[in-house]
Amino acid sequence: MNQAQPQVLSLTEVVRKTTIIEAPRLTRRLGVELTIATETFQYTGSFKFRAAYNLASKVSRRKIITASSGNFGQAMAYACSLLGKSCIIVMPATSAQVKVDAVREYGGVVDLIDVKEKSRAGRVFELANDNPDAYIASAYDDSLVIEGNASLGAELAGLAREFDFVIAPVGGGGLTSGIINGLREGGSNAKVVGAEPLMANDAARSLRAGHIVVNETEPQTIADGARTVSVGGHNWAVLKDGLSRIVEVPEENIKEAIRLLFGLANLKAEPTGALAIGALLTEAEPFRGRRVCCVISGGNVDAAVYREILAG
Repeated sequence: MNQAQPQVLSLTEVVRKTTIIEAPRLTRRLGVELTIATETFQYTGSFKFRAAYNLASKVSRRKIITASSGNFGQAMAYACSLLGKSCIIVMPATSAQVKVDAVREYGGVVDLIDVKEKSRAGRVFELANDNPDAYIASAYDDSLVIEGNASLGAELAGLAREFDFVIAPVGGGGLTSGIINGLREGGSNAKVVGAEPLMANDAARSLRAGHIVVNETEPQTIADGARTVSVGGHNWAVLKDGLSRIVEVPEENIKEAIRLLFGLANLKAEPTGALAIGALLTEAEPFRGRRVCCVISGGNVDAAVYREILAG
């Protein structure tokens, strides 16, 4: 007797709408008309659930293999659990323990690697050969990922307010490319600005060069969600013309942004999630007095790391 498959709901039926926060003290501190759009209350604690569910629900294969620093991995594991599918998540050994634990708790199989000895892509390739029936998913360089993340841009475009700028983190480019598409499809003309760690600034260098620039090694920024070697090809097709600019955020400004979100907005953010606020600390003048939406992409951070940052 065949077991009944779970009902496949659409992304809009499953996803939690982004949480909008007004933070008057932080607004005054930053000197902008600030709106916070936080994905920390999204399923699995970050925006990645939008992309993971959209992809897992639309591919026909029952097993998915992907590489992730943690947020896409746990989002994929949860999405697969809802859809009766399985997944293998390749993760760097340096991944936040809270993210590794979450992938396992959601039912995903974790495959830890030392990225100094073997790349994420290399290990995924090995697993793909061992699992020819699996769908190989990129955490960012996939049209279904961009489509899922566009749902956030559509939500922002549908708010009863207008923005001059929407600032969002850049790693592989999945979030920003999705936001750009969603905003444009929703009729918004807000300029989209990327916020990228200075230590992992391949996207900024790519924008300056006019083509994708690749990091020689995986950069070990505190913003672990942005430890990508380069932006993806699907993402670059959108970002090269869709991004207004990229602000390169020093590590100390990422930490200060986390402290400000905690102290002035009562919001816990992971380092990558705080990049948009870090961008305003890094280059304040272009945004001063303007209507700015900062996307806080997630809140999954190890307690010890978070405590150390707050104490800094």
